[in-house]
Amino acid sequence: MIILDPLFRIAMIAIDFYIWLVIIGAILSWLVAFNVVNTSNRVVYLIGDFLYRITEPALRPLRRIVPNLGGIDISPVVLIFALYFLQMVLANIYAKMMM
Repeated sequence: MIILDPLFRIAMIAIDFYIWLVIIGAILSWLVAFNVVNTSNRVVYLIGDFLYRITEPALRPLRRIVPNLGGIDISPVVLIFALYFLQMVLANIYAKMMM
């Protein structure tokens, strides 16, 4: 039990961090789409590329499942809900193990 507590806490922090990466990636993609930020700027390009590489493996399968809503991509929202669900499942498992 001494090792499991930090492992569960690290897993929860990692999921929270990934949720923030998905949110930031979605916001950056909107800013690029509306020409608020320019990807010819090297820093913006590097940040966008990093976020794309980190989030795309999780978003790609969801895009195949989630219906197309006429140019609106709701796969980040579905992924965030799935990650929150995973956090709740992990919290329940942790609570059961501590009893």
